[in-house]
Amino acid sequence: MADPQGFMKHNRQDFKKRPVADRLSDWREVYLDLEPKVRDQQVRTQATRCMDCGIPFCHSGTAGCPLGNLIPEWNDLVRRGDWESASDRLHATNNFPEFTGRLCPAPCEAACVLAISTDAGGAVAIKRVEETIADVSWENGYVQPSQATVTSGKRVAVVGSGPAGLAAAQQLTRAGHEVVVYERDDRLGGLLRYGIPEFKMEKKVLDRRLSQLRKEGTKFVTGCEVGVDITVEQLRAQFDAVVLAVGALRGRDDVATPGRELTGVHLAMDHLVPANRACEGDGASSISAEGKHVIIIGGGDTGADCYGTATRQGALSVTQLDQYPQPPSVRDDERSPWPVWPWILRTYPAHEEAGERKFAVAVKRFVGDDEGHVRQIELQKVRVEKDASGRRSVVPLSDDVEVLPADMVLLAIGFEGVEHMRLLDDLGISLTQRGTISCGSDWQTTAPGVFVCGDAHRGASLVVWAIAEGRSVANSVDKFLTGSSNLPSPVIPNLLPLAVV
Repeated sequence: MADPQGFMKHNRQDFKKRPVADRLSDWREVYLDLEPKVRDQQVRTQATRCMDCGIPFCHSGTAGCPLGNLIPEWNDLVRRGDWESASDRLHATNNFPEFTGRLCPAPCEAACVLAISTDAGGAVAIKRVEETIADVSWENGYVQPSQATVTSGKRVAVVGSGPAGLAAAQQLTRAGHEVVVYERDDRLGGLLRYGIPEFKMEKKVLDRRLSQLRKEGTKFVTGCEVGVDITVEQLRAQFDAVVLAVGALRGRDDVATPGRELTGVHLAMDHLVPANRACEGDGASSISAEGKHVIIIGGGDTGADCYGTATRQGALSVTQLDQYPQPPSVRDDERSPWPVWPWILRTYPAHEEAGERKFAVAVKRFVGDDEGHVRQIELQKVRVEKDASGRRSVVPLSDDVEVLPADMVLLAIGFEGVEHMRLLDDLGISLTQRGTISCGSDWQTTAPGVFVCGDAHRGASLVVWAIAEGRSVANSVDKFLTGSSNLPSPVIPNLLPLAVV
């Protein structure tokens, strides 16, 4: 049992960051790399704050962790210093806790009972505990390949090597199926590789997990676009089931704003991908912020990733724009009552390093020079309104305009769904109105034997949801191939029915 008074004895303590000057001089992760004994003792103290609350909303899929992580259990094991057992409990529900510990925004912490009142000192530092368990597991050799003892004789193709595809592949390989993961890029990882900046997760963290998957028997093919380099007919002939984990990479554009056609206005991923390739050693980024005034449109995670990337590339200035008003610093109980995900101001490490953020503003137009390159933006104060049907509109509050220098503009305003691809056409799969691939309760699409998971099904979402859906689809594919399955499957609400097209 946890210490029910632990939160009264100890205050919440998050990871300490490296000095800003050091962070901006390299691409390493932003947090201090503490000596293991110091780190482990600090994290044991933080785990002690878990209060044996009776109803642990932290691992509820509707408010807390979609994976159903057994958070109170591994918190108590860490408190007692039993890191190996904590690793077992963590990996029982999460294939890649080193990813979620670094990248997940932690809905578990928002749903923590200690998050109800600031008087309790704030939520348990669950994310920090999770990441440390994962790192200790690798350091001490607790993470080993888990190979199937019996083979099924069935073959499964997984299209896409992001977190959803990798989770599905690992589970199915461990169930005894022969799994081949196809990735159209030259390296594995999907957005983990080319979307997430190095300062949020160094790619050696991804590479060591890929090495484990290979040792377990999962096969990988890179530089192969399924539907083009291997046809659907060949896919059907070679495999008994197919899992689509192709992501939702079709970026939302801003074609309505005058001046969008100017050189220097880019979608966010057009900036992040070459920056990550540069960190992989592929040469200088083709779209660099060095020596430029950078405007980032969009206030979410992708915008923050562009923000930190631009400062490290040597931008003269970085300004991030958000159409919505600045959120409060603490939870608004009327707008987002506990334990739901709160509407609060989220400050990322990148925001502490340089630049500024502006709220309740929108670009009226992009202004270019004689050569057609963007040089300024005209900015207006706005209010976002919704009509009775929920349709959103952005309304200027006045005709007043603020002019900002802009040599590079990055559109980080979300994603519109799955990219249009020949694979889906040849499978006879249509996208929904949301740009996603629908499925039934068994995760099977309208194409028999073809399943979907992750962002391709859900729309652009969190890494923890991707892993959860990858684990769930593996259970369904295993049942499809063998008639039953012992693979664990998270309870995933809000499956979109096949009729929604």
